Formats: sequence, C-alpha cells, structure tokens
Amino acid sequence: MNVIAVNGSPRKKWNTAMLLEKALEGAASKGAHGELVHLYDLSYSGCTSCFACKKIGGRSHGRCAVKDGLAPLLERIAEADGLILGTPVYFGAETGEMRSFLERLLFPYLTYTPGYRSLFPGKLRTALVYTMNIKESDMPAYGYDARIAAMRGAVERVFGNCGLLLCTDTLQFEDYSRYLSTCWDPEAKARRRAEVFPRDLEAAFGLGAEVAAGR
Repeated sequence: MNVIAVNGSPRKKWNTAMLLEKALEGAASKGAHGELVHLYDLSYSGCTSCFACKKIGGRSHGRCAVKDGLAPLLERIAEADGLILGTPVYFGAETGEMRSFLERLLFPYLTYTPGYRSLFPGKLRTALVYTMNIKESDMPAYGYDARIAAMRGAVERVFGNCGLLLCTDTLQFEDYSRYLSTCWDPEAKARRRAEVFPRDLEAAFGLGAEVAAGR
C-alpha cells in the first residue's frame, strides 16, 4: 500500500504541510507507506495543450507526454494506491503550482466522449485538503465552496472518488504585528490555532487512514 501526499503550498512546515504529514501518519496506521512531495521543489509547467494524450493510437494516449520535473511524480501516482492533495487557497482557488499539477494529472485521463469517460486504469483512493484564512461560514460569499466543489468533482470524475477536508480561519503568521493585516484579530487567530487546529490535525489523520483503508 503506497500513499502519496502532494503539498501545493510554498511553505513546507506550515498549515497545509502539517495536515498532509498528519494524513500520512493516518495512512501509516493502516500499514501504508507514505511519501510527501513538495510541488515548489519541482520544475514544471501546466498543460501545454499538445493533445498527445488524446491522440488515438499515439504513444502517449491517456498519459501526459511532457517530460519535465513533474513526469516522475505522475508516473508514481499512476502506480500508487492513495493520493492526498493539499493546497492553500490563493485568490479563491488552488495555488498556481497545484493548479498546473492538476491540469497535468487529470486532463490526460479524461476523454472527449459523452460524460467525459475516464481512462485511468487503476484504483486510486483520493482526497483534497484545503487551507484558508476565511471562516467556513464566509466561503459562499467568496465563491470558495463552488470552486472547491468543482475541483472535487473533476477529481471524482477521473478517479471515481475524492474525500475532502477543509481547514478554515487558519493562522497565517506567527507574529501578526510584523505585517499589515488589520482585518484579522491576532488574538482570535492564536486562540483558534490552539483550540481548533489540533482537531483539524486529528481529522487529517482520519482522512489518511480512510484513504489507506480504501474507504
């Protein structure tokens, strides 16, 4: 059992990465081997619209033909049993690195057929982890819920499943006094970090266990 966690945040030791590490601990509790990949360590682009993945009878039909720093990761994912994708929300959506990765991961498996049938040949349990500064109750006003639902739907269309964990109202800075961020209440943020974030980590552990268990 092999579970890969992909960190779409440029920060390797903060909210998103911490949740992914805890998710891998959950997967390990079910006997899985875990791997954490930081996208910002890789050199790659988004989809180049070459359509080699769509060419009937082509050597790259159903898989991405671009050979760059992302190619080895895509190959490992195709052979994995579980995949957990984590990203903070930037301007209402995934980070640029995560978005480019998702283009390369998902598009080769989708076909231009009625219902956009998936060519993915294996069984892969998947999950999405989103972190964000705003409160969960504010998500509809900013369109976050629709954006996240759309991406979750895309992942489900390709792999047949997709778990979801939302971590909201996160702590962005260790010291808010050093940054112009007066729309936030530093004391409230610190209190939530101490009281709620541990529960988010527990939820991430459970999510990882579910992915590894195939549920």
